[in-house]
Amino acid sequence: MEKIASFTINHILLEPGIYVSRKDHIGAETVTTFDLRITSPNDEPVMNTAEVHTIEHLGATYLRNDPTWKDRVVYFGPMGCRTGFYLLLAGDLESKDIVELVTAMFEFVRDFEGEVPGASAMDCGNYLDMNLPMAKYTASKYLGRTLYGITEEHLVYPE
Repeated sequence: MEKIASFTINHILLEPGIYVSRKDHIGAETVTTFDLRITSPNDEPVMNTAEVHTIEHLGATYLRNDPTWKDRVVYFGPMGCRTGFYLLLAGDLESKDIVELVTAMFEFVRDFEGEVPGASAMDCGNYLDMNLPMAKYTASKYLGRTLYGITEEHLVYPE
């Protein structure tokens, strides 16, 4: 079997950032998959499932309500390794095209107060696995060290 694209990225050199993971062509449409890398793989602790789950709920809620992007959102969810998230958007896009969107989404997570959307037994299969304070901490850290003032080296995968 062929090695899938995400396994060809050098995770030893990978730092937090926003990266184009792949582009898929479906008929005349392009879907761009972004790697929103939150932690430095194999170098620092991964996110715990509770904050990942909380960011997933808040991030999906934000994205699917954003007036500019909501109709282009295909999927937002965590990586199995718990070092980041995948964001799939309709369109042939580059990392720089979504910096503002990703920044606004993580500001939403950082500043969120109240009940996490969808965090009930009726709405979610594991609603008790949530940690809003850690989600806010993780969002704040990603904003401060990566998103605010993001550079080209954190928008293109390392060679």
